[in-house]
Amino acid sequence: MAKNAKERKIINGFRVHGYFTTRDVQLNVMSTKHTTDGTRLSPALLAGDSPFRNQLLVAMPGLQADVLNKSVIYVCAHSPAGAMGIVLNQKLPAVVFKDLLTQLDFSISGLQIEPVVHFGGPVETGRGFVLHSTDYIRENTVRINDRIGITGTVDILRSIADGAGPHRSIFALGYAGWGPGQLDEEIQRNNWLTIPADEELIFDLDLSGKWEKAMKKIGITPTALSSDVGHA
Repeated sequence: MAKNAKERKIINGFRVHGYFTTRDVQLNVMSTKHTTDGTRLSPALLAGDSPFRNQLLVAMPGLQADVLNKSVIYVCAHSPAGAMGIVLNQKLPAVVFKDLLTQLDFSISGLQIEPVVHFGGPVETGRGFVLHSTDYIRENTVRINDRIGITGTVDILRSIADGAGPHRSIFALGYAGWGPGQLDEEIQRNNWLTIPADEELIFDLDLSGKWEKAMKKIGITPTALSSDVGHA
């Protein structure tokens, strides 16, 4: 894509300090294999066509002991350079959205609905992203498709605080990242099932039921799953 500078800015996300100590972040990173550096939403990850971009990854039984156990991940970007995604069904109960806005010195008088703060993944858990509907588009928004975009600047938090944010959104701290060829290898090992992205499922507020719903959409019941199941 041509607008490399814009995409680099978005990739970085906005920093959120005060919720995680260095030790917490190190423990999160060390507990998973999906922790390569430099795999944010960069132009290299958006280059060319990809069968996995704009797909959902559904964790398979082989990831039971992983921090991403029973995760559903939206793949924002994927290319030979690596991949980046946002976990859709885990939250950070210790992080309160209003407190975060206060930390950023934003007024909360226009806040209509307080979003859940999601655990977006084990990489850079102090960095924030908002996955959202494209009724909200700003200069620093990357359109993943016609209906879904991702913004990584604090302007979108200010808009949400003012009641002028996107109609549907997921605010997440951290992301899931893979190095060159890593996600492809994990899919080949049947660590993940890939299914087409579904907006209703992506923005579904029932986080605890999202993994089962993802499975049922392709006719698989969780009790019938085994680690030798492959692609849908």
